[in-house]
Amino acid sequence: MRILLVLAHPLEDSFAAAVAKTAEETLVAGGHQVDLLDLYRENFDPRLSEAERRGYFDQPYDTSAVEEIVARLQAADGLVLVFPQWWFNFPAILKGFFDRAFAPGIAFRHDSAGGRIVPQLSNIRLFWALTTTGSPWWVVHLYMGNPVRRLLKRGIAAFCSKRLDFRMLTLHDMDRISQARRLAHLARIRNTMAALSL
Repeated sequence: MRILLVLAHPLEDSFAAAVAKTAEETLVAGGHQVDLLDLYRENFDPRLSEAERRGYFDQPYDTSAVEEIVARLQAADGLVLVFPQWWFNFPAILKGFFDRAFAPGIAFRHDSAGGRIVPQLSNIRLFWALTTTGSPWWVVHLYMGNPVRRLLKRGIAAFCSKRLDFRMLTLHDMDRISQARRLAHLARIRNTMAALSL
């Protein structure tokens, strides 16, 4: 399976980078192809341009400004996102990745009857998120309603591809946990990735 592994963290020595490295090494050891898209290291510009927004309903939509990333997305069988949750949301650079690369004609098309959108990323069979939060589990789930999971599963994955394998592995309370818990989470990532069949 060809996996597009997207990392969204500004620090090269972050725990998110360690998660991405663990996922990449395990996937490669399992015989998968991994295309690492490190949004910060590749200087991805998350800002939707004026031309991109004005042309949003044009047919075809002009994706030339992000054509290399679009090609990588369309070549993938699976998408694995690695990112921290900040303010119960995505880092801005990852939100920009969705805004610019998950564009009309790429991730979906507008239904001519109006209202609905029709998924177009049928090549994506696997959509996983490996993430962390600074807040405890109960704050994310009970108080906030787990907004990132809802956005990813209901608002992005389901609108881009049908019948895909969606998973989200989250390490909560990141700011206060022990090194032992961090290592245990990396082991969980390793075991999950190793179980992914070709």
